[in-house]
Amino acid sequence: MFSIGEFAKHGRVSVRMLRHYDAIGLLRPVHTDPASGYRHYEAGQLARLNRVIALKDLGFTLQQVKALLDDDIGTEELRGMLRLRRMELESAVAEAAARLAQVEARLRTIENEGRMPTEDIVIKSLPPLRLAELTATAASFEPGEIGPAVGPLFGRLCVLLDAAGVTPTGPGLAYYEDAPEGGGAITVHAGFPVGAQVSAGEEVRIVQLPGVERAATVVHRGPMDDVVPTAQALGRWIDANGYRSAGYPREVSLHCPDDRAQWVTELQEPIVQTG
Repeated sequence: MFSIGEFAKHGRVSVRMLRHYDAIGLLRPVHTDPASGYRHYEAGQLARLNRVIALKDLGFTLQQVKALLDDDIGTEELRGMLRLRRMELESAVAEAAARLAQVEARLRTIENEGRMPTEDIVIKSLPPLRLAELTATAASFEPGEIGPAVGPLFGRLCVLLDAAGVTPTGPGLAYYEDAPEGGGAITVHAGFPVGAQVSAGEEVRIVQLPGVERAATVVHRGPMDDVVPTAQALGRWIDANGYRSAGYPREVSLHCPDDRAQWVTELQEPIVQTG
């Protein structure tokens, strides 16, 4: 048998925790010396201790853990619960990383206010385009909402066009509209320019994207999660030069390698002159 200190060492828990588990009837020692009060445990009790810790880490209260163990939860059932919890934790980590990226992007926006050279912004006309596209709805125009919507659209669209034997005639383009349901929701369009005779199946829509007489354009370098500083610099330039925005900016993917830090995207915001 193990003393409480030895059992705690082998179980990688504290003596205080074992005393608490004993007090609530969750893990009692096999023997307690009536004279000294010393607790003793058997090696076989490590299995129950492992289950206690695993279930506690899943978010169950100690009373719930006791009820589960008293019902003799099986190894496979416990393994399934642990897998589910792992997926939840991985999702939480991914969400936290995305929030951190958004915070860093906003900080860069603050740090770089007014630093973008105005010569980087060019006014140009945009020709009409015949697009093969897929659409989805994002909850808002925030990068954290747009990215998860537009990325899978382009991935799916590439697969469908390849299966149909369609070769795009230009780079990918994303454009946006207020969704019919309102509430700040955005209809996301992801498309590729295609030839006049192309048909790409039922799932892919072929649309005629109208030209734009005048658009303020700027090149953004890096992942689209970091687009806020570039987009706001473009907005400030539009306001400072006697224009107003006439719609959401289009995003043309000029270069999209696996390393997102190397992405090159042109923002094309329709504008009209004020006054």
